[in-house]
Amino acid sequence: MNATIKRRERIARVRRVEHVQALGAAAAAEAQLQSLEQSAARVLDLRLSLTSDVGHMPAETLAARGELAHRLDLARFGLTDAIVGARAAAASRAAQRIEARIRQESAERLVERAVTDATALAETRMASTVRPRTPRGLGEEA
Repeated sequence: MNATIKRRERIARVRRVEHVQALGAAAAAEAQLQSLEQSAARVLDLRLSLTSDVGHMPAETLAARGELAHRLDLARFGLTDAIVGARAAAASRAAQRIEARIRQESAERLVERAVTDATALAETRMASTVRPRTPRGLGEEA
């Protein structure tokens, strides 16, 4: 029974490591998503700042601002696809983290059950080996 406990403890350690790895991957995916969303917000702020000072200005400046605004719009639309992909990746990593946690908890329960079973078996063996002794002269009647 001792080998079973050791094997299950080893499995539980592996499951803990898997959960920590899944947790790290989920955190990295979430950080990537936040970074992309912040970049999209900065690009949008830059784009809006180009249109805020419209007044009397030379045609060259107006054309340059229009070109820059167009490029910022393209960058923002490109980030939209990346954000959608990052959201899907973050959701997937979160699901993997939850699955890893479930496997870890079940492995821990198996270890606890193996320890309980081993303890019960040891107590049963101890109880069956202890027999009350009767003195030699008292048990026999002739």
